[in-house]
Amino acid sequence: MSSTTTIAPASPLSSRIQAMHESATIAMAKKCRELIAKGFDVINLSFGEPDFQTPQYIKDAAKEALDKGFTFYTPVPGIPELRQAICDKFKRDNQLDFQPNQIVVSTGAKQALANAVLSLVNPGDEVIVFSPYWVSYEEMVKLAEGTSVPLVGTLENDYKVTAAQLEAAITERTKLIMYSSPCNPTGSVFSRQELSEIAAVMARHPQVFALADEIYEYINFVGEHVSLAQFPEVKDRVITVNGFSKGYAMTGWRLGYLAARQDIAAACEKMQSQITSGTCSIAQHAGLAALRGGRASADEMVEAYRRRRDLVLDIVKDIPGLKTPTPSGAFYVFPDVSAFLGRTAPDGSIISTSMDLALYLLNDGLVSAVSGEAFGAPECMRFSTAAADDKLVEAFRRVKASLAKL
Repeated sequence: MSSTTTIAPASPLSSRIQAMHESATIAMAKKCRELIAKGFDVINLSFGEPDFQTPQYIKDAAKEALDKGFTFYTPVPGIPELRQAICDKFKRDNQLDFQPNQIVVSTGAKQALANAVLSLVNPGDEVIVFSPYWVSYEEMVKLAEGTSVPLVGTLENDYKVTAAQLEAAITERTKLIMYSSPCNPTGSVFSRQELSEIAAVMARHPQVFALADEIYEYINFVGEHVSLAQFPEVKDRVITVNGFSKGYAMTGWRLGYLAARQDIAAACEKMQSQITSGTCSIAQHAGLAALRGGRASADEMVEAYRRRRDLVLDIVKDIPGLKTPTPSGAFYVFPDVSAFLGRTAPDGSIISTSMDLALYLLNDGLVSAVSGEAFGAPECMRFSTAAADDKLVEAFRRVKASLAKL
């Protein structure tokens, strides 16, 4: 009898999805939940999620919207009242003048970022990504068939990219710059002077746009928040993204927005119209109440985040081998863990990467964190400080004990 060879069929999945990585923060949180489901007492410091409840007045507005029957489709870019309130917010907080037709409300700031990338980037365009960066930036660029150009800020400069670095990295193919301030994962905040210098570089390269992620705007420990769009020479080439999840503890409401010049906003609206259309009507009414209520509740949360940051920094300074700069905003610490790479774990395995170290801390110390590889900083690790004080103290006690075994 003749034998036949069976050839496995090629994957039916697109090359696009096969090339994309799962979000590292979501992947780590998934591992954490699996251990918790098995009965392990895991402390989850991997997710960028406030542990505060959404303020009551915002919840009340959502209930009122339900009672009044606001349960129908909304305009793709958001209900008019919310877009006007966002314009008012930009005027009040950022000294920026926008019209409602320049605002697009989305299902989270993540969708707003993706809308902008997909609306601007052509195959082969270069996108300069300030590194360390939020995990989804590179994957969004990949989806748009652009080329990411990571630009790495140094530890000595609080991980912030300089204008000189940016100038040297721009080529004729550069289309877009992506960054966050306050930064996820580092907590660094760009000063007015630093952004002024970056704006001056952009002014010399009129083909370059910027996507400014300001989702952590209200969680700022150094005072002034500066928007790149405040510099008139580049305002029309800056897309500013923000949302409600961090400042108003509204992660599950999935509500974000962008502001841009009208043609870019219209392009983002077109993109969104073919993917999700308008976001949840009830969430939009809750967001409207949030903005009309000002930022008092956010300021109260910020004081708690500041206290937690200081609490954690006081602990980690006594953990040999960790180099941890002081974050100026957001709710993370981002230590350099390179001193532990190459060491041997108690089971004989080698800790070669920060991913290995993250998995070791999860399994040995039952503390969930995210490896720096996902943020373009393979020598680092991100710990969220958006947890109760006693949880943070216990988590870093465990981290210290586990690292001492290496």
